[in-house]
Amino acid sequence: MGTASRRREKARFTFAFGLVFKPRGDDVTGMSQSTFDDDDLFGEAAAETRAEVEEHLAAAREELPAAVDVWETDADNVLGTLNGLKSALDVGEAIDHVRSAKKAYVLGERADAFEDAEDLKAEIEELESLVGDIEAAAEAVGSLTGTIPAIRGALQDAADDE
Repeated sequence: MGTASRRREKARFTFAFGLVFKPRGDDVTGMSQSTFDDDDLFGEAAAETRAEVEEHLAAAREELPAAVDVWETDADNVLGTLNGLKSALDVGEAIDHVRSAKKAYVLGERADAFEDAEDLKAEIEELESLVGDIEAAAEAVGSLTGTIPAIRGALQDAADDE
């Protein structure tokens, strides 16, 4: 085997699944050519980024409490109602999913990867606002959960003093 043949043999790599990689672009009959064009790869990355944002937004929506759980109660008193509401207002991992969606969106936006992403931006803003409102309501309910029993006790003491 001549020197040129050895170099050609060394330049070819065979992978475990039997395909030959030829870094010099030699023709391999019967093998389809993958495209490594920058525009194609960028288009794929943009589609994957959009899909990632959409997946995180869907996961965030899944973590939100059900409207019926926030509205209806089976409690016997105000404290029971407040405790039930506080539990119902738990957003779970929605915050993390919205944050992940926003990170992926910002990355895609700064890379100018999205042709039309106004819908993603609007949905992220809507979910951010909703999660913020739910968290604020949960804080207020938590505060009332501590305050209402104290007020009840003070009212009972005032009634006993009469």
